[in-house]
Amino acid sequence: MDFIQLSLEVAELARRAGQFIRQEAANFDRGRVENKGLHDMVSYVDQESEKLVVAGLRELLPGAGFITEEGTAGAPDRSEKFTWIIDPLDGTTNFIHGLPCYSVSIALMQGAELVIGVVYEVNQDECFRAVRGGGAFCNEKRIHVSAAADLNHSLIATGFPYSNFAKIDTYLPILKEFMRATNGVRRVGSAAVDLAWVAAGRFEGYFEFNINSYDVAAGVLLVREAGGRVTQFLIDGDPVFGREIVASNGAVHAEMQGVIGQFWQ
Repeated sequence: MDFIQLSLEVAELARRAGQFIRQEAANFDRGRVENKGLHDMVSYVDQESEKLVVAGLRELLPGAGFITEEGTAGAPDRSEKFTWIIDPLDGTTNFIHGLPCYSVSIALMQGAELVIGVVYEVNQDECFRAVRGGGAFCNEKRIHVSAAADLNHSLIATGFPYSNFAKIDTYLPILKEFMRATNGVRRVGSAAVDLAWVAAGRFEGYFEFNINSYDVAAGVLLVREAGGRVTQFLIDGDPVFGREIVASNGAVHAEMQGVIGQFWQ
């Protein structure tokens, strides 16, 4: 299979979904928002974007399984051969409140391996694309992780707990230590964008817990293909399905894990 050509078609599909999201943002009605759980919102825009993406992917690769945030493709189906992992609108809270950072995230796994990752940031019209072994690109220009050598010269991204607060007293000291040790900590509101910006060298690192596969799958491949490293908090476990993630330019990875390891059990 020609994964490069397929990735280009996936990128075009992500752009089409992004165009729909951009059009809906102009006249979005917050009265049409539903709550899936505590502070966990979904809109018709998420759902319709996902339907658009799923329909397009089914044409591109018939028979593949799907893991999607909104469930419009049915129950999660992780195929032994190919599985699409989709977040049709990563950064829903930003979108609902009119904050300009949200994205479409699409990844393809072949068995247990990521082979395609696409993240389209809607507001800046930036399409990040990676193919296993083929490098990472933003709007078809090759990108690389930052060359910063230590945390003292780094900008770090994270996500804050919004519904599961069981580990908040563990998380806050970690956040405090990163504030002290770095140029700053940012909370953008889209994990897919956080990872894409690590790949592009804008952030040196990113960490978050209680994260889902559809939030990070595409971005994990972007970072790796841009020369970075992605793991779980303290081990080299599965960052896609492991519910916790550390991504970096590689040079600051051990330092990041060291900060987290002071407090995380």
